[in-house]
Amino acid sequence: MKVHILDDWFDTLRTLPSFARLQGHDVTVWNDHVEDVDVLAERLAEAEALVLFRERTPITRALLERLPKLKLISQRSVYPHVDVPACTDHGVVLSSNMHSGDAPSTAAAELTWALILASARQLPTQMASLRAGTWQAGVGKSLHGRTLGVYGFGRIGNQVAEFGRAFGMKVVWWASDAGRERALAAGETVAESREAFFAQSDFVTVHVRLKPETKGMITLADLMAMQPHATFINTSRSGLVEQGALLAALDAGRPGTAAVDVFDVEPLHNPNDRMLTHPRVIATPHIGYVTEDELDVQFADIYDQINAYAEGAPIHMANPEAWKGE
Repeated sequence: MKVHILDDWFDTLRTLPSFARLQGHDVTVWNDHVEDVDVLAERLAEAEALVLFRERTPITRALLERLPKLKLISQRSVYPHVDVPACTDHGVVLSSNMHSGDAPSTAAAELTWALILASARQLPTQMASLRAGTWQAGVGKSLHGRTLGVYGFGRIGNQVAEFGRAFGMKVVWWASDAGRERALAAGETVAESREAFFAQSDFVTVHVRLKPETKGMITLADLMAMQPHATFINTSRSGLVEQGALLAALDAGRPGTAAVDVFDVEPLHNPNDRMLTHPRVIATPHIGYVTEDELDVQFADIYDQINAYAEGAPIHMANPEAWKGE
């Protein structure tokens, strides 16, 4: 098949062991980011299989209408960026492994923990002070004995909670009704109420998939319930937080710090964006899942989906009605 891979910004995928699974296919890798439909339609005119790098490029009906040779879109995890009905209307199968097994996403959990440590010990401020020749810049906090609030009782949240316990932290949970029931059944501590969860946690980290029902689920009221010394961490998706709520809460002093890996607009190229210039924000450019190890695992799944389709037995289909049995 003629396979096109989008948004591999650092040309990493060719260097990973999993890339060998595409042997026998005609593969084109694009290393820049384009959203212009005209440009994408021209580039992908010959594509039979399209590989997406998570949600970096939206796949719209307008684009699909101009890709008559496309048969398969292969990716991993949730797909709010893909117009699935349009895929079906154009006979394009969307295959996406939802990786619902027990294996944690260690890369995202590790980055979450790096942000927690950076916040607790004021690492960006301390490093800037040292480089400026002014030595120390304030006093940080120890994690031992403090409360880690984890929102979302899933694989990544449980991995982060495990890290917290290793640092001697108390872990408290909040989640959906079903998630709280699972947490209680597992013997975990669930907050008495949503407000209590935000109010009692020294660090709140959110690990929930972005879906229509979770969009904007964390509100200004939630954030304002946090203490002035607390930190809110988001390595999941910016859209989980009510539009504008995080900056408004920071301006009001509750919580005192935010550490984020995700933004409303990505890629974010505006150095003057307030999420980058706010003095109480620690920010990284959506690198939570971007490690060689994690990408090798994720794209092995994606390439397996391509091979399964090529062999006439597609897997992980989100829209099986688009499969024509070719």
